[in-house]
Amino acid sequence: MDASVVPCLLLAGFITSTLANELTYVSEYLSKTPQKLSKYSWFGSARLHQFQVPEDTVLARWLLIVTKGTGSNCGKHNVTIHFRAGAPPVINPVGTQFAKNTAFLPAQNLTLVVSSGQSIAFFNITNPAPGDWFIAAHLPKDDGKIEQKGFSPTCTYFFQPQMFVRRAVDLPVLERNVPLRLSLSYPDKTAFMKIFVPDYTSEVTFHISGCVTENITDKVCPLVLTLGAVALTDSTVRTVNCSGNVTCTAQLPIPPWGTWVRVSADSIYPNLTTAFTITANLTGGCKPKSTGQLKDLFAQLSSNNSSPSLNASAGFGNITALGESWLPSGNGSARRDPFGSACVRYEPVFREDMDVVSTRFALVGGPNVTLTSRAPTLVSFNLKSLTDSGGTLVLDLKLNKANLTNRNSSVVACLTTRSPVLSLNSTQTCTTAFSQGHLLRMNVTAPEATLQIPFPEAAWWYLTLQIVCPQNDSDCGAAWGTVITSMYLSACVDDCGTYGECRLLRSNGYLYAACVCKAGWAGWSCTDDGTAQSYGRQLAAALLLTLSNLLFIPPIVLALYRCYLVEASVYLFTMFFSTFYHACDQPGVTVLCIMDYDTLQYCDFLGSVCSIWVTILCMARIKDTFKYTLFMLGTLIIAMSMQLDRRGLWNLLGPVLCAVLAMVAAWIYRGVRRRQCYPKTWKRWVFYLLPGIATAVIGLCVYVFTETDDNYYYTHSIWHIMVASSVVFLLPPREKYNPPWGWSRSFFCGYQLCRNEKDELYTVT
Repeated sequence: MDASVVPCLLLAGFITSTLANELTYVSEYLSKTPQKLSKYSWFGSARLHQFQVPEDTVLARWLLIVTKGTGSNCGKHNVTIHFRAGAPPVINPVGTQFAKNTAFLPAQNLTLVVSSGQSIAFFNITNPAPGDWFIAAHLPKDDGKIEQKGFSPTCTYFFQPQMFVRRAVDLPVLERNVPLRLSLSYPDKTAFMKIFVPDYTSEVTFHISGCVTENITDKVCPLVLTLGAVALTDSTVRTVNCSGNVTCTAQLPIPPWGTWVRVSADSIYPNLTTAFTITANLTGGCKPKSTGQLKDLFAQLSSNNSSPSLNASAGFGNITALGESWLPSGNGSARRDPFGSACVRYEPVFREDMDVVSTRFALVGGPNVTLTSRAPTLVSFNLKSLTDSGGTLVLDLKLNKANLTNRNSSVVACLTTRSPVLSLNSTQTCTTAFSQGHLLRMNVTAPEATLQIPFPEAAWWYLTLQIVCPQNDSDCGAAWGTVITSMYLSACVDDCGTYGECRLLRSNGYLYAACVCKAGWAGWSCTDDGTAQSYGRQLAAALLLTLSNLLFIPPIVLALYRCYLVEASVYLFTMFFSTFYHACDQPGVTVLCIMDYDTLQYCDFLGSVCSIWVTILCMARIKDTFKYTLFMLGTLIIAMSMQLDRRGLWNLLGPVLCAVLAMVAAWIYRGVRRRQCYPKTWKRWVFYLLPGIATAVIGLCVYVFTETDDNYYYTHSIWHIMVASSVVFLLPPREKYNPPWGWSRSFFCGYQLCRNEKDELYTVT
């Protein structure tokens, strides 16, 4: 079937319709531009696509199209596709280790086998979570082969995702304590509804009653109730089977705050009509006490005239919870209880955007958070900005052991999304309605805790802290302590360390960051040293790649001796920039950069091609006027082509072919004119030309066909040695009228008439 027909057929299947519950469904379609796939070596190798699933979507269907190009190296390949809602997927197809204290949820993935010109797969999700959905696709692991552009046979694969959604425009709304009567009939056996959960709701209870099923006399409820929307992670939905019960109750503790919760009911009798009544009850939770008046806050800020991020204590230090009471301190004096009769203390957070995918969350009252065993402390911060989910969330906690009144107690911290856990104890699992949070513990023996979350979900995040006792919570009494809290969003953790580089990536306007590792290091933040290069190997690689360029000294000396001053200058330029380019290009700690890396690379590539250009033209033995004109014109053209495409095939092949054609034409002209082969001596062919050509060909084969990431430091060094050695063989002998080293007698004779024997022209020097 033609791929262009498939979207039309799918779209025709989603025609707007009205069901028994009088729901109206509409369809939407979204397609992304095809992108070229790459073999996986780091996260930047994956192609990322972002889709926006609208509210009240009951069905999302992705059409995944992989198109294979034509080429001699095209074979059967597997394309891995990853899905995640709320943030880009955290993937690890090469099985590397993550850094310590890193937490993430694995993404849902599927493998598409591409054996023909085009492969198509479908991925359906019923009742999907609204918001951003991300799809990442890549080819299998990179084998490390360095492919020279234009030389190695390649095959291209293009990946294009398309999304179709079916959305209800009049989804029934459950109101608090208001019964809602619904019915299910064939062919649609699912009823959808939604309820809004305000902040500080501790539990939502659903009651189903009044079930009536066609042709069934008993009034049991043949329903399966599903709470929540599918986000492809564990515990994103809860299912309650009401079959066999006259009435059914489903409880949803710690629901997500400030959002809509999807509810769906499925009948176990798809061919029968079932009517039922559903009622929802919301239980209010623990609320913090109000802080100081807003006008007082701005008055303090105006009088202080300082940035709260720079001097938080000056601007916000007097903002405290109302209803504070006094607690006895350890020395018999009294101190103020920061909680009073409140069941939770709320710490306001100041958000400071530092850079792209870089944000700091500072506590308004300062980094020291006071904790007690009586009630938890709540810290909330918003990660719903456009690019927040493309970085790494870092949480650092440090317990002040000196201020901990009960040495046997510990501090429990629970980091969750969408809703907080407000009841902590020694056996707490840090679980909310639809997600598993991250639990951290601190005590006098382990006073620090760190958590790193790559690609955090775009949502409200909540941090709950409280002092608990290991045996009995009541034994803590009025225990209290302080914890230094640091929360920030970074593009990459520690800038990917010593052996990594943090790179900012973009996909259709969405920005995200990832680490590319060097020197054999691997992992999400370049902390996996399983295949890391030792310092000795790094030093050996640096020395080989740089010192091998010293083999250009013999060609330089020989060119000077034979009076080829321009050629010697080009060889010197190539040796200098190749040496320092490879010194700056090292992947480890043995790095030396005397100027910008891009400049060094450009000059190295330019010098390498120009060296070949001038050497072949020098072998042509044409007149100096023509030779130096070609030198200059060719160098300018090579410089232009290098700027257009530095690694292009014709940057090297074009100058070589042109120079060889000029050389062959000059040799044929001389051979015809002299009626003998040129060069005329067999010794020149046997001892110079043939060895030089063989050396150059061997070096070119090593450069094109054998280089990999593992052997690069010695195969590329062989390339340097072979190219420099070939110049020694191929450089033509000195002109007879030129003395050694190119020093003309006219250099010492002052102003006099000198005769140029080659051009037979007289000039004043």
